[in-house]
Amino acid sequence: MVQVIIRGLDILELVARRDGHAISLTEVADSLELNQSTAANIIKTLVHRGYLEHIGKKKGYRLGPAAFRLTNETAYGQDLITASEDIMKNLTAQLGESCILGVLQNNRRYALSVVNSSQEVQVRVHSERNVYETASGRVLLAYLKEGGLQRFIELNGLPDEELWPGGATTDGLKVELAAIRRDEIAFTNLKDRHVLGFAAPVFSRQEMVAGLSVFLPEYRCSDAKRREIVKALKQAAKQISLRLG
Repeated sequence: MVQVIIRGLDILELVARRDGHAISLTEVADSLELNQSTAANIIKTLVHRGYLEHIGKKKGYRLGPAAFRLTNETAYGQDLITASEDIMKNLTAQLGESCILGVLQNNRRYALSVVNSSQEVQVRVHSERNVYETASGRVLLAYLKEGGLQRFIELNGLPDEELWPGGATTDGLKVELAAIRRDEIAFTNLKDRHVLGFAAPVFSRQEMVAGLSVFLPEYRCSDAKRREIVKALKQAAKQISLRLG
């Protein structure tokens, strides 16, 4: 038997028994009688692959989206999915465009739920994307606390000027994120792909927990359509937030 695989499975089973409550590295090492550095290395790998999620330096770890995908379980973010499902369907029906509910996982934008439109020309959806590239990623970034934002920049660097004009410096990025918080809307224009994205924040008990996004090919977005998207998107995000409390 391969001991490192056994230990990795032991860690996953231990975290799963916590029913969504986080567990610290010290608790993992003590519970499984592992050397702390060994536990840390295994956990780092599991986080990288998405089987565990690091939710904060002092909070610890819980199961990540990849663990739930193994059994097609929807328990991960179930409250968000349940609260948003019909609202997202109505939003797509109203606008005729696809929408995504995105969350921040392991410094990536992870699509927790997607509703596709019936348009013949569709924008391809990736379950995980660079935060800077997506409107939902940018709105998630805008509501990180100062320390969280600094750690994100240290780990991921800054966006290219071409990708995010004005956000290629730390000061510039902070100005851009402040504007997103002020307007409660984020935009992306991926010129190489001719794709536009819009996103609004979703709150639960006054904490931003997700970004609701609409995205479409640039040629379908007139000025009137842009205004319609922003208005409908903000209303939908607020509806979900009210359901979440």
